[in-house]
Amino acid sequence: MPVKYFAAVVAIVLLLAFLVPIAWKLKEVELAIVLAIGFVMALVDLGQSLRGKEP
Repeated sequence: MPVKYFAAVVAIVLLLAFLVPIAWKLKEVELAIVLAIGFVMALVDLGQSLRGKEP
């Protein structure tokens, strides 16, 4: 189970490391809003996956 949590943290950090520089460089408010919504959706999906039962 700790491996799942570690992998989840790594996935979120990599997602942020990839998307934040793009939004920062372009300085588009709409893009930042879309990225924030996508980030929240990823966190919700991650939370549901971690709470789910393992097969």
